[in-house]
Amino acid sequence: MKVKVISVLEDNYMYLVIEESTRDAIAVDAAVPKRLLEIVRKEEVVLRAVLTTHHHWDHARGNEELARVCPGLRVYGADERIGALTHKVTHNQELTFGAIRVRCLFTPCHTSGHMCYFMWEDGSPDAPALFSGDTLFVGGCGKFFEGTAEQMYANLTHVLGTLPKETKVFCGHECTVRNLKFALKVEPENEIVKKKLAWAKQRDDEDLPTVPSTLQEEFLYNPFLRVTEEPLQRFTGKTDPVEVLRTLRTEKDNFKKPKERLNPQAVLAFDWGLFSPFLEKK
Repeated sequence: MKVKVISVLEDNYMYLVIEESTRDAIAVDAAVPKRLLEIVRKEEVVLRAVLTTHHHWDHARGNEELARVCPGLRVYGADERIGALTHKVTHNQELTFGAIRVRCLFTPCHTSGHMCYFMWEDGSPDAPALFSGDTLFVGGCGKFFEGTAEQMYANLTHVLGTLPKETKVFCGHECTVRNLKFALKVEPENEIVKKKLAWAKQRDDEDLPTVPSTLQEEFLYNPFLRVTEEPLQRFTGKTDPVEVLRTLRTEKDNFKKPKERLNPQAVLAFDWGLFSPFLEKK
């Protein structure tokens, strides 16, 4: 099983998963069909299905076009709002594509019909893969657009959090640096957060993806998976895990990176009016 990470739009990821023995392929969140089909041709594979995590346009907008140009294409998802949907899936339903097995994991909150996809091959030494859409990010989680903190807690703790720790996490957006800056605000003494943030900044500077992470790593630096840890409870002033998560999400929604401070000499110059001649209109 080979996973192609494809950067699209402003910060989205779509994925092409290739079954190497048959050269069949599955797409996840096919937002930009032209780009996807270019890679399908380059890899010399046949696109058999699309797995859509949720109905938002930046994850699902390519479905209709792909269905038009790929007759017989199967489009899977859990929400009737997903375009060109042919197969509505349910929690724990399993799909098979050659040697690739997929377990559908229902994670409502970001949207009421959000589905994650857990993939593996029996007998393969490779780690399984989780395509987590906008539920779990590297260092973060999705906004609660259509759900509650209780739902997200269940998603992260009981559904995704119980998967094998070596599972590779392929999320829907590249927002790792911003997520980890918030994680550092929450846990300023967490050395693992500091190291991961430095690594993510370097990847960002080199225009390289920060996916995949692993589930095991996420438990070390992702605040939304660490709600029972003492530093998180101290930061939020809560002890109940759901309340910790709720408070964290509110804090993250309002999180702004520190603004650059003006040079003190420049501030004095403004105060003294030294720039006035340059600011006056002609």
